[in-house]
Amino acid sequence: MKAKLEMKLVKKYPKLMKNYNGNKRETCFAYGFQHNDGWYDLIDILCKNLQSYIDLNKKEQIVIEQVKEKFGGLRFYVRGGDDYTDGIISFAETMSYYICEDCGTNQNVEVRNDRWIRTLCDSCEKGRNKE
Repeated sequence: MKAKLEMKLVKKYPKLMKNYNGNKRETCFAYGFQHNDGWYDLIDILCKNLQSYIDLNKKEQIVIEQVKEKFGGLRFYVRGGDDYTDGIISFAETMSYYICEDCGTNQNVEVRNDRWIRTLCDSCEKGRNKE
């Protein structure tokens, strides 16, 4: 994800993003968000729901360990949490298969396999094939 969008999330959710730019040997989140910009809104909503749940229910703070794309879907790893936070994360990971990783649309999106498995819309797939 572009640095500008990453920093928006880091500023908006500092408690969740404690490991952002941390020690690379201790957490993969030191490398930032390892996916494209299309999932920004999905991750923003996910973080908002996680932090709201923690704050409203006085739960122990969870911390993001890694956020990436793998086999066309979002992977969102945290330290801590409970069944409810696991459910929120699982829902967001499932939704990522219906949102274009490049542009964020939910129209004509499918998991595509051309040497790299990615979830893309028809338009972004055509652009990818031109490169």
